Amino acid sequence: MSEEKAKNHKNKVNGHKGELAERLGDMNVKIAAPKFDYKDYIRVLKLARKPTREEFLMISKISILGIALIGMLGFIIYVFLTELPKAF
Repeated sequence: MSEEKAKNHKNKVNGHKGELAERLGDMNVKIAAPKFDYKDYIRVLKLARKPTREEFLMISKISILGIALIGMLGFIIYVFLTELPKAF
């Protein structure tokens, strides 16, 4: 009985794929898989270098400042949207 169930399930799945293929065929959708060229990745890795301590600290400070500003902006918007309606 399990073989029959598996066969029925396979037929159902293939039937759904056929319907989808027919619909996509009607829409003339052309989907191409992205191409991966490993030479580009190797070239980038060869050009990459470890940042100096000064560069790392500068990037860290800027990132922390950006996160803090976005957090404060979100908090201000939150306060306006929750506390301001209560005042009226």
